[in-house]
Amino acid sequence: MLAERAEEVKKQAVLESETLTSSNPPILVPTFYTPLYPKSAPKTSRKMTSSMTATVEYVAASTNRHTHAADASSSSLVAFGSAKLIALWDAEDPHDRGVHETLPGHEALVTSVRFIDGARLISTDDKVEVDLHDGLEETQTIILRGKYPLSLAVTTLPGTQATILAIGGTDRSVQIWTRSETQFVNSAILSGHEDWVKALAFCPPRSDGDPLILASGSQDATIRLWNVEALTSKSPESLVSERGEVSDELLDAFEASLGDLGEGEEGGRQISMKRHVLTVRTGENSTRQFSITFDALLIGHEAGVTSLSWRPPQQSSSIPTLLSTSTDSSLILWSPSTIITSAVDGASSTSIWINRQRFGDIGGQRLGGFVGGLWTRGGMEASAWGWSGGWRRWRCTPGGDTAIPSVQNETWVEVGAISGHNAPVRGLSWSPGGEYLLSARPDDPHTRGNTSLDALRFVSIADEKVARVFEAPREFIQVLNNLGAADLSGGTVEERPRAATVAPLQLSNKAVTEVGSDLTEHTNSYDLIHSKRRPFEGELAAITLWPEIEKVFGHGYESISSAVSNSKKLFASACKATTPEHAVVRVYDTERWQPIGQPLAGHTLTVTRIVFSPDDRYVLTVSRDRAWRLFVRDGDNGYLPVAADRSHARIIWDCAWAPQGDVFATASRDKTVRIWRQQDTSKHDKWTAIATLTTAEAATAVAFASSEFGGRRILFVGLESGEIFVYSSPIDDATQWKQQLTLDSRLAHVDHIHHLACRPSDDPATIQLASCSEDNTLKLLSVRIA
Repeated sequence: MLAERAEEVKKQAVLESETLTSSNPPILVPTFYTPLYPKSAPKTSRKMTSSMTATVEYVAASTNRHTHAADASSSSLVAFGSAKLIALWDAEDPHDRGVHETLPGHEALVTSVRFIDGARLISTDDKVEVDLHDGLEETQTIILRGKYPLSLAVTTLPGTQATILAIGGTDRSVQIWTRSETQFVNSAILSGHEDWVKALAFCPPRSDGDPLILASGSQDATIRLWNVEALTSKSPESLVSERGEVSDELLDAFEASLGDLGEGEEGGRQISMKRHVLTVRTGENSTRQFSITFDALLIGHEAGVTSLSWRPPQQSSSIPTLLSTSTDSSLILWSPSTIITSAVDGASSTSIWINRQRFGDIGGQRLGGFVGGLWTRGGMEASAWGWSGGWRRWRCTPGGDTAIPSVQNETWVEVGAISGHNAPVRGLSWSPGGEYLLSARPDDPHTRGNTSLDALRFVSIADEKVARVFEAPREFIQVLNNLGAADLSGGTVEERPRAATVAPLQLSNKAVTEVGSDLTEHTNSYDLIHSKRRPFEGELAAITLWPEIEKVFGHGYESISSAVSNSKKLFASACKATTPEHAVVRVYDTERWQPIGQPLAGHTLTVTRIVFSPDDRYVLTVSRDRAWRLFVRDGDNGYLPVAADRSHARIIWDCAWAPQGDVFATASRDKTVRIWRQQDTSKHDKWTAIATLTTAEAATAVAFASSEFGGRRILFVGLESGEIFVYSSPIDDATQWKQQLTLDSRLAHVDHIHHLACRPSDDPATIQLASCSEDNTLKLLSVRIA
């Protein structure tokens, strides 16, 4: 079935008259058509040898802030735009793994995604030009005379092959265009809304005699329903009842003949029953007429309506149900209710549309409300994504004694959904035991990175001069234990603060020893002691916020990089710098949070990465000044400079120590990764490059596997293009490196990789690699070694 196709294009709507016939169309930008891989198909990587394979285990991705940025197929495969990617989420996955694949192809932000059939989809991005290929050609351009189109809906008129197109935009009206031959013509303008029309959706007739329903949602917080029906010609005499009364049909015909009579004055809410007549050609010498009439005004949202979606037909009922989302953070399900009224000579019935279910209004999705919504599981789940890009969904369960829920007896419960960062992910860090992963993204303030002190504490830096230390509350520990992700129970758990809260006009998270009134609602809905499910978005924001326990001062500008020693006793940080005075690394002890020794000086520009050697004997730093510097421990006096090098030609983005501690790697924008080793173990100042790995793009991230595999070192290199290269070298000969695997954009990323981190593990056959990128995604990959 053709899904509703919507494109937000500047000042014009481009209409395509040809259907897709190619079985394997190419990927195009900004509009592309691509076959979807089976959900169970493994994600392959380009192997340089046969000893390694890689698969995607987890993807954290958010949805773009566009109403049409997501769509669901009939099999509940949800495709949504996430920055420049198309993310695929199987909503019926019994293991609830979330996003299982990302599709590259766009060079700009994806604004619209629509399924064409069960195997193909079409997507657009925010580039101005529109390219049509593979048998498609532009046949008509509709000029809207300075108005912006915001929403489109297209279907066929009942009983014909004639196409009807609805366009909503900034002129506060719905334009109706029909095409029965080769061109669309403007057939009607539906007025009544008082603000931009941002959502449109057609509901096909459910049975013979039912009208085609058009729903329009506006920034004025209202939804209007319009009935499209075949127009039957009747004589005026037949429109008068036997008792001599004038029928509704005669009144409609009279009003239609009055042209614009009935139009509301500007500023008033218009409820006009004017009938618009459409004439379309259905054959060489035949035409048919259809009428469009206003049917209902739905009022329930408190802010602008962002999306509309009709529920797929249900076995239990033919009653239509409309899903609407709004910036007021609510999702509403609307359906008609039949009311029996008495008359002089009998009873009659009429239908009014009522609000049957209302969801939302909690937690982290409140800011900005819901951007869009859709149906999955054949109409048994209603899902919506918010301004921050995270999803929430509600599932319908049978009610009463019936096996199949109907509109009247159905019960809805919230179930888990997916989430991710809605901005570039700039940093990540594993907890010491690999129980969980921390990630950081730009927000308020711009978070640069998190580094774990232990399983229950971490240090966070941002675009501010201080570093902040956070400690896990009791709720977080109970959640992790309940999910079986880790066993963090201990004698001090009950002594910890229960949660944290941020008071108005304050900048720090304050510990809460007992849950107060602001947290009671979410605590009651989520049983922290017995629940085996992960918390929902609102519950996370309310009960698992970590309290801040310490601030670390010292820098004069915003923090850029940080590191924690392997013993967890030292913390080092650096800030933005344009002079040697500020291009220093400050080292603190993690017990008293006091500086140790003098700042580590030597660089002239911002230090981009700090790494402690495995035995904490050395501190390695790299900088925008194209140099790396090495510092050696001097007892309780901190660290002293012992070596430096400027052989890289461009900025050095990253560095990493091998787990054996005898070599380290530096990754630079000059498209090289250099491997360094100490010439004489008795002399700290003699380090030379023993190998140079050349890459096609700038090298931006580097990481060693946490242990050796079959007598080999494993090195991961992330590129500015988003690819990840995997190299190996014999333990006893670090001069010989061989590329084993290439993780391309289908498996890795499509933009600058900021950080790579291997999960601490003793598994002799599998490496779990976490990566984060400028493309807004965080991925967990499993690399299996034969």
